[in-house]
Amino acid sequence: MQNRFGVKDFLFLVVLLATLGSVWLSMVQKTRMELAQGEMKSKLAEIEQQVAQLGRTLERGVGVLPPPAGSAGGSTASAAPSGPAAWARPGVKVESWPAPHPATDPGSIPGFAVGGEFTELFEAQPAKLTPYISADVYSTRVLDRVCEGLGSFNPKTLKMEGALADGWQVDPEGLWIRAHINPRARFSDGQPVTAEDVRWTNLDFIANPLIEAERARSTQDNLKDVKVIDERTVEFVFKEPLFTNTLIAFGNPVLPKHYYARFEPGQVNQATGLLMGSGQFRMERLPNGPDQLDAQWTPGQDIVLVRNEQYWAEKPSLDRMRFKTIKDDLGRLVAYRNGEGSMMLPTSPQFNAVLRDEPDFEKTTYALKWTNMRCGYSFIAWQCGPRNGKPTPFADTRVRRAMTMLLDRERMIRDIWDGIGSVSKGPVNPESPGSNPGVKPLPFDPEAAKALLAEAGWKDRNGDGILENEQGDAFTFEYTYATGGEISERIARFVKDSYAKAGIVMKTRPVDWSRYQELLKLRDFDAITLAWGSNAPESDPRQIWHSESTKEGGDNFTQWRSARADELIEKGRRTMDEAARMAVWREFEACVAEDQPYTFIRVAPWLRFVKRDFGNVNTYKTGLQPEEFFRMGTAAATTPAN
Repeated sequence: MQNRFGVKDFLFLVVLLATLGSVWLSMVQKTRMELAQGEMKSKLAEIEQQVAQLGRTLERGVGVLPPPAGSAGGSTASAAPSGPAAWARPGVKVESWPAPHPATDPGSIPGFAVGGEFTELFEAQPAKLTPYISADVYSTRVLDRVCEGLGSFNPKTLKMEGALADGWQVDPEGLWIRAHINPRARFSDGQPVTAEDVRWTNLDFIANPLIEAERARSTQDNLKDVKVIDERTVEFVFKEPLFTNTLIAFGNPVLPKHYYARFEPGQVNQATGLLMGSGQFRMERLPNGPDQLDAQWTPGQDIVLVRNEQYWAEKPSLDRMRFKTIKDDLGRLVAYRNGEGSMMLPTSPQFNAVLRDEPDFEKTTYALKWTNMRCGYSFIAWQCGPRNGKPTPFADTRVRRAMTMLLDRERMIRDIWDGIGSVSKGPVNPESPGSNPGVKPLPFDPEAAKALLAEAGWKDRNGDGILENEQGDAFTFEYTYATGGEISERIARFVKDSYAKAGIVMKTRPVDWSRYQELLKLRDFDAITLAWGSNAPESDPRQIWHSESTKEGGDNFTQWRSARADELIEKGRRTMDEAARMAVWREFEACVAEDQPYTFIRVAPWLRFVKRDFGNVNTYKTGLQPEEFFRMGTAAATTPAN
């Protein structure tokens, strides 16, 4: 049978070709549309970046003077440009300040992008976030993102410059400071920052004895009054000229009266997450009043901050900041590697091991190691006063000195911290001109230590290898430390073994970090290990070392009292000449070193791992400025600046 190509076949072929043609045209059109959409997305991203940069420029420029060319960080004091300010006292210099802006502009860096979340991994869980009630380094890291003071330290120069204040005057005699608040300044709920908020923060919140703000209150003893001059002008009046007066006036975070006044003092003391300010970020969840306290952050939850869209100056690039606690050192590093964190503090052994064993690690991570004003010291604090009404062995200076001399601190640094750090000799930063070069760390000398203990009445009286006093009581004490970290466990084992060799029985007491503040307040310890860091280039030692700070749960939790130290502290605070004041602090350091209320263990640089997914990561004299970070776009990451 012959095959014939009929009409039906022709029609079928035409339809098939038409269909194929239609499909081909559709595919071509789709490809064109996809290309156009891709190009449009690229253009939109470019426009978004330009708009973001324009917004940053406008935020920087509206209502303020442009920063002088070449100024460090873009903020420099200057005389008022257009004659005396209406708010100012006549005849006294006015220092004027632009609105806050980054020390390093992220918008000028290739790869700048807007949005994204940054997660910092904490080593311990903060107990509270409420300003002036919270008392640890972890809560401070959060507060610094949410709250502002009238001034702040320039990250590059460490000079005090305006934050909420756009101008101020300092009395040449040191008895008053007048500041003017930037009219644009707003809290995160949109309410303006006023002089009354400043007055209320200092006199009705910090100074209120019903509020557990002992730490701040201990440094406010010289504040006589805070006066509201007008809605935006406030004046601090002091009893006498002290070098700390500027820190009191400019350094304290300003709280919104209209928010915190809703709560009773008892509610403030017990609250865990009452945190509102005028900074670049705000709490994601915040109770509006006493009936909503269930909405506040509580320990065990991630701390989440979101960009404050009401921020009155230059808004941050990041959408969110998250703080996640992982107590275990190895677990924290594993979580960081798995992308659960953007930044972490590695232990010294981790830092060295990773850089030694993983040559490609720094392709994805900034491994940062540097010295800054926040580098503090670790120590063991000895209870010099009574515990539960009874004296501890450490009431005797000879015993405290012996406890230090029984510890081989150089070996501790070598074996526990992998050689990173140096032996601490006292409470003054060794880089400060107030550090006394004549003060050296007490040596590791077990024989001299045993002689001191014997002089203090502690001897092995029955041949059992344990020291006893004249009443026959064994030298036994409790050593309190925070759980969760391998380093803490290694320190506890080392210290226990060292003291056992001298006939001293040490019982370990591991507790969660969230309980530390309560233990310190109650003075409920024989010995406790901690570290102090600074939030200023020069701190007031009264907070930690003065006898007055033993009261009301203040930060002299060792209850150490020294008439000589008190005298030097008061003298130093009243010495306005910097060189002369440094000489006083050198005497003070020698006094503390002689009495050894702490066994000073180690001074160390800051260590941080930060993902290279983020740009504008700079190592400053003030530490890091996470609010300057941004999540990288398409460009490669840059090397952190020094």
